[in-house]
Amino acid sequence: MNENVDLRVPVLIVGGSLVGLSASLFLSRLGVRHLLVEKHSSTSTHPRGRGNNVRTMEVFRTAGAEQLIRDAASVLADNHGILQAGSLTGDDQEWLFKEIDPGGGLARFSPSGWCLCSQNDLEPVLVSHARAQGSELRFSTELLTFEQDAEGVTAVVKDRATGEHTTVRADYLVAADGPRSPVREQLGIGRTGPGDLFHNVSITFRSRRLASVVGDRRFIVCYLTNPEADGALLPVDNEEQWVFHAPWQPDRGETLEDFTDERCAEHIRRAVGAPDLDVEITGKAPWHAAERVAERYGSGRVFLAGDSAHEMSPTGAFGSNTGIQDAHNLAWKLAAVLDEAAGPGLLGTYEAERLPVARATSARASARSGEHSHPGYAGSPGPGGGRKGGMLTVALGYRYARGAVLGVDPALPVVPEGMGLTGEPGTRAPHMWLGRDGGRVSTLDLYEKSFVLLCDARYPDWRAAAQQVAKRLSVPLEAFGVGSFPEADLKTEDGADWAASHGTSAEGAVLVRPDGFVAWRSETAAADPEATLYEVMMTLLHRG
Repeated sequence: MNENVDLRVPVLIVGGSLVGLSASLFLSRLGVRHLLVEKHSSTSTHPRGRGNNVRTMEVFRTAGAEQLIRDAASVLADNHGILQAGSLTGDDQEWLFKEIDPGGGLARFSPSGWCLCSQNDLEPVLVSHARAQGSELRFSTELLTFEQDAEGVTAVVKDRATGEHTTVRADYLVAADGPRSPVREQLGIGRTGPGDLFHNVSITFRSRRLASVVGDRRFIVCYLTNPEADGALLPVDNEEQWVFHAPWQPDRGETLEDFTDERCAEHIRRAVGAPDLDVEITGKAPWHAAERVAERYGSGRVFLAGDSAHEMSPTGAFGSNTGIQDAHNLAWKLAAVLDEAAGPGLLGTYEAERLPVARATSARASARSGEHSHPGYAGSPGPGGGRKGGMLTVALGYRYARGAVLGVDPALPVVPEGMGLTGEPGTRAPHMWLGRDGGRVSTLDLYEKSFVLLCDARYPDWRAAAQQVAKRLSVPLEAFGVGSFPEADLKTEDGADWAASHGTSAEGAVLVRPDGFVAWRSETAAADPEATLYEVMMTLLHRG
């Protein structure tokens, strides 16, 4: 297995769409050398997959990409709501919601916010930023075969432009190769779930007069419900470029060839309610909505991420967000194991944490399709939640009940009843603004490349213990004293109580993982902080 190898890398990523590129960026930020191969010659050219939720924007924030993404998405920065209408010219119109964050309440939970950035705009940003961080990305390069053994994975990849074959030896392989994942198929990993939900054809078109029909309605998407011409209308630039998702019924014998330019243009005119609308069709792409989740998130040294691990209805934009967060969860664990800071058992927590999240989120996405009457979807809205249905809780408030966390009741639901984020182990650590070195940072800005221990600045024993444990275990572990006192490393603002917001006391401490999730907390002082923290870290890193 180790002979005749052309290239050796710690990690091989297969697939260069949103999830694979995100994995590449996160690994590069953590100093993990890797190779990404993508069979297509370039990034996506179709405006799809554009809703980036607050948790995704948080992880891009810590990776230094948030502002770059917002700059790329500036043309749609003022589009917020979701409209449902019989047509755009009639009276039958209802805002399912008009603002993503009415009243600005999200600022209590996060320094980031939702961002509407289409895949064709987001992927080039990720490519550029990942390469700037040292990522090696090879497009027009296809995985042909792979085999794994106890020590690594040997793969053969082909340059589709030259036909040259390269044998790559990697410690680990990350498969972000889409819903029909050849890697998953070779591993023999099955999937569960209802399966196909509906089929659409995504039609890109140009119309100069549609903007005047839309007027000042700055929607993310408008679901047009005319039974004779339903569909979903999405703006690309709010002026001339648009996308329309039309229902497709392949199970009734309908073919893609049936979607002629003339038929598509007439369908759009009837759906919009403007019979004389100028419509120039510029592209068509079929897509399939499904609810399927892999039974396992990998096998041996091969891991699944994104659509290879889960398919979800696009309503609510959960799919790509869940995949990007898969990559974020896996990246720090790979880095820790490759650096020998953690035992290989840490990688087993990837499935334990992310698989339940995928199951809960995919079910919510399907229910959302019913609530929004997504064109082509025939299912019911599903139980609970009404039309808003706890979207923020699903996107940001989920918890890891098992995995690299301590002190969590495994019987707790993955998605709680409401938003808390009060420092419970297994949840994303609370956000609060702090003063640091004359500047202002969110607590979330502290979490990327190491474990972080927060403790009260008046009680230095925890900080001293963290420094000793970091030395004893040779692991990245930072400690900060927090408070309004001169000796504080991080200064609270306006009398804020950091301990209360994190569910502990001034004598306690909170340990946060590199991905920003609370790993453990002590609500009181420890008799021997160093011994306590040493045992905690040994357990979390699977070094016992």
